[in-house]
Amino acid sequence: MSVIVSNLLKFLLTVLIFKSCADRLWANGFGLPDQDAFAMGRGEAFVATADNPSAIYYNPAGITQLKGDNLRGGIYGIYLDPSYQNPINGNTYHSSANFAAVPQVFYVHSMKKLPLSFGLGVYFPYGGNMDWPQDAGFREIAISASLKYVTINPTVAWKILPSLSIAAGAMVNYVDMTTLQGVPVFNPIFINYFDFKGSGWSAGYNVGILWKPMKKLSIGATFRSSATVTLDGQTHYEAQPLTGETYNSANMGMTFPWAVVGGISYRPAPKWNVELDANYTAWNTLDTFNLHQDNPSSPFKTDNTVNFDWRGSWILELGATRYFEHGWHASAGYAFNENSVPNSFYTPWAADLNRHLFSVGVGRTGKRFDFDVAYQLGYGPPHTVTGSNPPSQIEGNINESANGQYGFFSSAFILSAGIHF
Repeated sequence: MSVIVSNLLKFLLTVLIFKSCADRLWANGFGLPDQDAFAMGRGEAFVATADNPSAIYYNPAGITQLKGDNLRGGIYGIYLDPSYQNPINGNTYHSSANFAAVPQVFYVHSMKKLPLSFGLGVYFPYGGNMDWPQDAGFREIAISASLKYVTINPTVAWKILPSLSIAAGAMVNYVDMTTLQGVPVFNPIFINYFDFKGSGWSAGYNVGILWKPMKKLSIGATFRSSATVTLDGQTHYEAQPLTGETYNSANMGMTFPWAVVGGISYRPAPKWNVELDANYTAWNTLDTFNLHQDNPSSPFKTDNTVNFDWRGSWILELGATRYFEHGWHASAGYAFNENSVPNSFYTPWAADLNRHLFSVGVGRTGKRFDFDVAYQLGYGPPHTVTGSNPPSQIEGNINESANGQYGFFSSAFILSAGIHF
């Protein structure tokens, strides 16, 4: 028991170190499926393999494959370059929030005399940071936004049969979001903006199953529930000459999506592992929400409808790993990420579009230590938005739109390392 307590204290210390780091670091984009270097090197095709502690995120049933105590953590860094071409003047603009990094850490303890494994993970499944030039043409719709979403995920897995494992876990989430946009003005010399900052806690769950019907074949699936959060905070705005700088208590409820992933891993030879996964995320839970302010100053409203109107989307993932002598392995993968944001209420805060993601990775598994490093290149073909409407009318007089052509490029690295007790 003392060994378990000691290892748990080490894990919690690591969490505190990562948390202090995460307070200063932000991720670009919205969904962050990259939680482990070995998985990313395989194009995130990992749900049916799930053989390291990051399985807590990818498929918690996989932690029954681990023996003793295992601690694994990593850092994911990305350079992102979203672009926008204004259809009126033809100029191209880029978000200035280009670099970001987020950590993740996972701990697993498998019992010696019972077919049970326990895990605890801390990771960032969502995140975002976008900052557009104010002369891009959609200032009244979006200037900048940031999202921090951290999940604490304890899990338990049961190996029912040598070939079959199931698992379940609780997800406790902390969410912090900030948005900034301009408001219509009578004269460009006036100061005019509206921002909202709020935070809150939510809860959900995840489950997983891993089945090996034969030596060469493994089938895995996992489900992560939706989670509803009330973001309590304040608005901060100014609309000269009518309204001076004002702070107001405010709140907004949001529901983050559920997701389901299924996949098949095939080992044609002992030194090869090929996997195909399908990942569906129900982004349609980001529908219509209400931003409520207490006693706002004119011309701002008490209740503001915020239209996301997003749609569910798929990520198709294909990956392969070749194992070598002395614990070395190399991987390659490809993923296609479908656009989730329709043109009707397109928001530059997310600027989503279809993306192609190519990755490679290398690593080594030793008796006590292991590590993996992976690189991912992302590209989004130009996406033209027409017929868009402002997602919200905070003052009831917004006439700008997010119409134009959007592009995407990213370059990401992730390093993961682990120790076995």
